[in-house]
Amino acid sequence: MAPVLLVPRVTAYSRWVKRPLDVTLALAVLVLSAPVWIVVALSIPVMLGPGGIIYRQERVGRHGEPFTIYKFRSMLQDRRQASNPRYIGPERRSTHKSSDDPRHTPYGRFLRATSIDELPQLLNIIRGDMSLVGPRPELVSVARRDGFASHPRHLTRPGLTGMFQVSPLRSQNRISAGLHLDLQYVVHIRFVHDLKILVKTALIPFTRRGS
Repeated sequence: MAPVLLVPRVTAYSRWVKRPLDVTLALAVLVLSAPVWIVVALSIPVMLGPGGIIYRQERVGRHGEPFTIYKFRSMLQDRRQASNPRYIGPERRSTHKSSDDPRHTPYGRFLRATSIDELPQLLNIIRGDMSLVGPRPELVSVARRDGFASHPRHLTRPGLTGMFQVSPLRSQNRISAGLHLDLQYVVHIRFVHDLKILVKTALIPFTRRGS
């Protein structure tokens, strides 16, 4: 992919307000959602079996630097590789979501459809890895494979949600389909824009557009 020349517009909001607001809101949601954390943490071992509660994965962060993203585990453990260390089939974690993945369960689908599985990313926001709104962080392997590990979309912190997640393009399940939306966001980071994206994201479970 050819490099894209882009100069983000620096505003008072993007420079001085966005980060403190991210931390404040993330802490508030973390406290308010504490009961949900407890219920999910207790239910995952029962509903999904062994494999841990928090799922960690390497994603591309700001300026292309990799970081570890956190999620509640929402899939069964891949026993093929656990039982056979010589397994050489496709690694599902290096690909996008697949509806026929045998690790899917109704409980896991519920966690993803309601975005409950994303709650641990509040810790990523507090740590400074992510923002509430921004381009969604891509898998390091996928970004390198598709040639946009150094794409201008990484000039800002990746987001818990973003323009692509609230657009019709999300159903295509291909990050390349929304790169132009990411670039639009990076160039025009505004408070009103972020607020609209957060409101639309909150409505996704009720409009059945979550996944």
